[in-house]
Amino acid sequence: MSPPLGGLHALVTGAGRGIGAAIARVLADSGADVTLLGRSLPDLERIAANLGNVRRCCQVADVANAESVRAAAVAARAAMGPITLLVNNAGQAMSGPIGKTTDAQWQTMLAVNLTGTFLCMRECLPDMLKVGFGRIVNVASTAGIVGYPYVSAYCASKHGVIGLTRAVALETARKNITVNAVCPGYTDTDIVKASIANITAKTGRTEAEALAELVSHNPQGRLVTSEEVADTVRWLCLRSTSSITGQSIAVAGGEVM
Repeated sequence: MSPPLGGLHALVTGAGRGIGAAIARVLADSGADVTLLGRSLPDLERIAANLGNVRRCCQVADVANAESVRAAAVAARAAMGPITLLVNNAGQAMSGPIGKTTDAQWQTMLAVNLTGTFLCMRECLPDMLKVGFGRIVNVASTAGIVGYPYVSAYCASKHGVIGLTRAVALETARKNITVNAVCPGYTDTDIVKASIANITAKTGRTEAEALAELVSHNPQGRLVTSEEVADTVRWLCLRSTSSITGQSIAVAGGEVM
């Protein structure tokens, strides 16, 4: 039997670590050829070296820059053909009260989390329309579904990703292209490690106390794993999930219902 994602070319942004690396691995394990896109070539190459018997390439790009995204997509197509799976995973998080959120911080959150998602979708959709098949999965956050204090810019950017997902899902509903969002809760990644360090530095709490505060939001009382998020992304990329589009699926242990 052919692998479930055989013959498909996936572009995964933010693929050099954390959730993005886990997504690249699970898509490759399911037979997809994978373009790993990120800002650090050594990180991308380290993940790519362990993807098994599929074609792969690495592209260094800034998702917030249209020319950078376009150049990376052109190179990916030249290497492995039309991009039929797009996973917009690249993102950043910053925290602080709104009154202390600088213009630069606000613009960074919108540029990386929202504009980056838009640019990659705009660049890859023509391939999907041309071949008559596509799957787009945007890695948003539970912060795209509900509000959290002290992360107003992050929440705004992720709410924007959800709105963008829904709009493009309707535009492509009759084109055999689905567009969905996956919304992780607090996940065991470098971003959460940085959040814990920030909490300890500002409050004097121990790392264990800071972690306990974060996992208290999750009814299961734990961090989500990158692999759990990646498995959900893989499911949405399957050919058999053609009727699932415009959805925001929380991977958060019941935190958001």
